[in-house]
Amino acid sequence: MEFGCTSEDEAFRAEVRGWLAEHVGGAGDRRTWERVLGRGGWIGIGWGVEGYGNRAVGLGRQVVWAEEYARARAPARSGHIGEKLLAPTLIAHGSEEQRNRFLPPIASGDELWCQGYSEPGAGSDLAGIRTQAVREADGGYRISGQKIWTSLAHEADWCFVLARTEAGSRRHRGLSFLLVPMDQPGRIEVRPIRQMTGTSEFNEVFFDGAHARAEHLVGGEGNGWQVAMSLLGFERGVSTLAQQVGFAQELAQVVEAAVASGAADDPVVRDLLVRQWAELRTMRWNALRTLGSSADLGAPSVAKLMWGRWHQRLGELAMRVRGAGAAVGPADWSAEAPYELDALQHLFLFSRADTIYGGSDEIQRTIIAERVLGLPREAKG
Repeated sequence: MEFGCTSEDEAFRAEVRGWLAEHVGGAGDRRTWERVLGRGGWIGIGWGVEGYGNRAVGLGRQVVWAEEYARARAPARSGHIGEKLLAPTLIAHGSEEQRNRFLPPIASGDELWCQGYSEPGAGSDLAGIRTQAVREADGGYRISGQKIWTSLAHEADWCFVLARTEAGSRRHRGLSFLLVPMDQPGRIEVRPIRQMTGTSEFNEVFFDGAHARAEHLVGGEGNGWQVAMSLLGFERGVSTLAQQVGFAQELAQVVEAAVASGAADDPVVRDLLVRQWAELRTMRWNALRTLGSSADLGAPSVAKLMWGRWHQRLGELAMRVRGAGAAVGPADWSAEAPYELDALQHLFLFSRADTIYGGSDEIQRTIIAERVLGLPREAKG
């Protein structure tokens, strides 16, 4: 039995494993898979509200679902931004009309979302955004500006956009949270950003007079910063435990590669492998300790610091145990198709971003210093 799980939770675990075993193999493309999950009632199980086409379960069963999903190596989600970020935000800050309009198609897997926060000059320092939203005669908004690092924008039907609705406002003031349809040819352009791995999960998004309806303003005009910060609070939690299951699978691959290459005979390499295992267990217990608690304001930042650098070290170790063969890449690095990298090469290259995206290490340390330890605030330029 897993930590903190009752016998009823374990029965639920058996149900989850059986459903995943039956459906994962025939998942199809990512949008089709979201609809399969929706029909199974697996989207939105942590919302804590019923009546939107989902089943509501407690925290323990949310953990079970997340961990078993990772263990089953089920497909990467394209609906998690709507499910894990927007939906809880609408439950907390949206109107009843907004919840009735947007939660059911998220729960069914029929509408996919992306997040319009970061900009070229406002990434970790989100308060510096410059995207403008001007009120129109019909009460809606005309949006102009650029967002960057927008995950899955090329697949999304909608984007929740943080924009400046008060002319001349600065920093946290004058921002609003808008729900924007992506199907606006000539008004919204999505440009994929090609990464070192040859894939393009991230995008630039250009808004050139894109329209958002008046009823799609969440939380009231000028209250965007409060809504946006509330959303970021939902970004980490149960998903951290599922992430750690994926990390454990990657660590097992590295151990297997070390044995196959003979690198495991080196006592230094063995020490590094044991260190990775021990630190992963520590991260798990820390995640369980803080799960569902809002008392520890620094917990998300501490967790991000821990796993970001841990994952990078794992990628570096993967290359070390592979030896010289790890440096052999595709014949054509300029090819349009994704590069033919093996799993450990992909791990190494992708993990270089772990200490940057989702809030850089420097930002996390500043949060811990100022908001948790009460140290003097850093001087702003």
